Amino acid sequence: MQSDEAKELVRRGYDALSERYDEAFGSDTKYGEWLAELLTRLGDGSRVLDVGCGAGVPVAKVLADGGHEVTGVDISGVQVKRAQERVPHATFVQGDATKLEFPAESFDAVLTFYSLIHIPLDEQERLLQKIATWLRPGGVFVATVGATAWTGAEEGWLGGDVPMWWSSADTDTTRGWIEAAGLVVERAEFVPEGDSGHTLIWASLRASNN
Repeated sequence: MQSDEAKELVRRGYDALSERYDEAFGSDTKYGEWLAELLTRLGDGSRVLDVGCGAGVPVAKVLADGGHEVTGVDISGVQVKRAQERVPHATFVQGDATKLEFPAESFDAVLTFYSLIHIPLDEQERLLQKIATWLRPGGVFVATVGATAWTGAEEGWLGGDVPMWWSSADTDTTRGWIEAAGLVVERAEFVPEGDSGHTLIWASLRASNN
């Protein structure tokens, strides 16, 4: 499948099932421990980029309510519209994350929760390189990545009438890309989900990326 076709499946899927996704995965309560830890690592009024922000809850809402300047990006126009309504004190942009451009050292933290895995595999390494440039020295990167390599689609996703598409490398490969981008991986934790799962990675930017 071509890159643009895969991204269109992802966009259509979330456009169609935005609310159902929130219901299925408990949007109000998920990521609680991750966000609590992140809040302890952010200075007052930090700038945070949420790649694949979904409908804005809980990530953008928790961080914006905590006084941080949050920018969220999502490929789904429906997700972005809902995020704008639910978290009016954050900034949301509809777009392809791989085409984003920000000045160097724009953010104190960049998050990609269950979103990198919707990006074509051959574009993920380059996106991680860009993310490293967007972080300020000492900035935090938190991501959920594939535990094993897999690319494919699921028909009738979440019981709806649209498919969804994913692509991931194994954890070691993605970790290697993150480190090659100049980030220091602090820890990687397996997050079980049914018969499989993902890996949660915490990383930070070296004081010098030269």
